[in-house]
Amino acid sequence: MSVVTGGDAPPKVAYFNDPKVRSWAVQIALVVVVAYFAWQIFNNTVENLREANIASGYGFLDTTAGFDLSFTLIPYTESSTYGRAVMVGILNTLLVAVCGIIATTIIGFIIGVMRLSKNWLVAKVAEVYIEIMRNVPLLIQILIWYKVVLAALPSPRNALSVGGTVFLSNRGVTIPKFIWGEGSWMIVVGLVLAIAGIWWLYRWARARQAATGEQFPVFLTSLGMLIGLPLLGYLLAGGPLSFEFPEQGNFNLRGGVGLVPEFAALFAALTIYTAAFIGEIVRAGILAVNKGQTEASYALGLRPGPALRLVVIPQAMRVIIPPLASQYLNLTKNSSLAVAIGYPDLVAAGGTVLNQSGQAVEIISIWMAVYLTFSLVTSLFMNWFNSRMRLVER
Repeated sequence: MSVVTGGDAPPKVAYFNDPKVRSWAVQIALVVVVAYFAWQIFNNTVENLREANIASGYGFLDTTAGFDLSFTLIPYTESSTYGRAVMVGILNTLLVAVCGIIATTIIGFIIGVMRLSKNWLVAKVAEVYIEIMRNVPLLIQILIWYKVVLAALPSPRNALSVGGTVFLSNRGVTIPKFIWGEGSWMIVVGLVLAIAGIWWLYRWARARQAATGEQFPVFLTSLGMLIGLPLLGYLLAGGPLSFEFPEQGNFNLRGGVGLVPEFAALFAALTIYTAAFIGEIVRAGILAVNKGQTEASYALGLRPGPALRLVVIPQAMRVIIPPLASQYLNLTKNSSLAVAIGYPDLVAAGGTVLNQSGQAVEIISIWMAVYLTFSLVTSLFMNWFNSRMRLVER
């Protein structure tokens, strides 16, 4: 029997039997293989572009577009450039994504709470809504809204009126138009100050409640600041803001701002479809909270509504937020289906540019960069929000 003394050297291991060496060797080999394939793809792309006599680069974005777009947030004409057309598509995508995220969050939370209602009818209505909307493909829902619902609306001459200010027709929704006069910047300053004040008030109220246990009416105070400060700026500037209300003519609507039916159909379909998934996420988050929390809140005298808002939902948010971020990303990327109904989003406007210029690689790279940017910004914001909403141990 041999005995190893403290002064003996450790046994030698074969070079390629060392786990660290094998790990480094495998990683280096994979990097070489990936780099080789990337080079081959790049080289083949360059050769194919050269054979097709297509110049690479993004200089084509300065070329005159020569086509019109049905809906724009910035000035655009047929004499604008390809780059301007792509920017119109980016802004249109951003518009439907932001509006859709806000609306679908509100509807989704309402549906999720309804799903857990003790009222049998309310709970079943929410369940039927979720099961139908989740299992009907989004593209079909977009076409239903565009070809069935909106197409059935009357012509602009006989448009449906909501309070004489909003009109619904088969050409979309027409709403009052803001007319910004001289000194309108004071209204914007008031709005910015209100948002900053609300943020400070929220932080102060949380610190005050943690220290004393007393609640501050944050919602009502914030609402007063949000309305009062811009209104103060409006009054100090002498009332520079006015409205242009739409009016019915013999054949069309005059004045106001028109939201094309393509936008309305896409917005409605994305919102209602995604809200079904968010409703289930909210339901799961609420069920993840221990029932003892609800029972304890009832024992303290809280009614079901305040108990849900003040005790259950704040604890459920740590479960809700991560999958909620995924649904926001899905909504943004699903907006690319707008091309099916002619809404000029990034994919539709970029596709027209691609067909006319032949710069497929450049346009696809722009699509990838824009959607990647949207996704990363959304993820960063939701990660920050999740860190702010996490439970803090005392």
